[in-house]
Amino acid sequence: MRGRLVGVLGGLALMLMGGACSRSKESAPKAEGTADTASAVKMTPVKLALNWVPEPEFGGFYAARDRGLFKRAGMDVTIQGGGAGVPVVQMVASGQVDFGVAGADEILTARTRGVDILALFAVYQTSPQALMAHASRGAKGIQDILSSGTVALEPGLPYAAFLKKKYGFDKVKVVPYDGGVARFVADKDFAQQCFITSEPLAARRLGADPSVFLVADEGFNPYTTVVITRSALWKEQPARVKDFVAAAREGWRAYLDDPAPTNAVMGKLNTAMDAETFAGAAQAQKPLIETEETRAKGLGTMSRERWETLGRQLVELGLIDKAPSVDDFLITGLDNAK
Repeated sequence: MRGRLVGVLGGLALMLMGGACSRSKESAPKAEGTADTASAVKMTPVKLALNWVPEPEFGGFYAARDRGLFKRAGMDVTIQGGGAGVPVVQMVASGQVDFGVAGADEILTARTRGVDILALFAVYQTSPQALMAHASRGAKGIQDILSSGTVALEPGLPYAAFLKKKYGFDKVKVVPYDGGVARFVADKDFAQQCFITSEPLAARRLGADPSVFLVADEGFNPYTTVVITRSALWKEQPARVKDFVAAAREGWRAYLDDPAPTNAVMGKLNTAMDAETFAGAAQAQKPLIETEETRAKGLGTMSRERWETLGRQLVELGLIDKAPSVDDFLITGLDNAK
């Protein structure tokens, strides 16, 4: 996905000044070291690059690190926080880091440009990208939001191109998304893009009553927060890749069951978000991560069909010329399917 879009700002002033979807005003934090680096057992150093700052969307990775799940697999994992403009895909492809996270549409676009990365594990089975409008408008879905008033979004993003093609923007005034919720709170006819784990929480804390509609329900649902690696690492050290994915899956299970301990750890790394917002975001994202399919096959599972559908959609939207073969970048057999 072009640009990072997720985040919840904890203080009310920060909610008004900066938001989650644009990320354009944030800078990348310094890398965070592993917990309990001293160990009698020789560990393999491993680097994981995030595409945004420590937040609940990465909770399972921090849980795997801080609960010793990576260490149990023989890996001393350093998690590098990201930010606007941090080239995670390029960092992974060039070997600067062993693993990274990216959006599925970003992965496909990179593959069409010859970037050699592989998809291993998808945290979000349902994309959190959404549009929100004031409940007083009575909108029943995104089509209603796009039928009148003003909507703020980033027109260059794939989901926006999809909505424009499906419904058209001729009945609504489209303005640039500024990263905050101040205008939304002040204007009842104003709608905007959001992640359901972010801006709706901020708007409600400021007294607004947003109705939120997922873009996924309209038929555009790319995997989000996808773990990637480079082909060379998979070919040379498949056991390490498998162990990393297995530990990450276990970490996500632990985080979904009890996010509070890990939220406290991430809260020290991301002081812009308060404990209440961490808890709210963790609760909001859970049904997007844990689904009937993941309960059957394991957290992080991915299907060929989903990737093929996304590839066709990006071609139809004119965002890529030809969809890459799924066999070239999707590593199968890493889930818990029997």
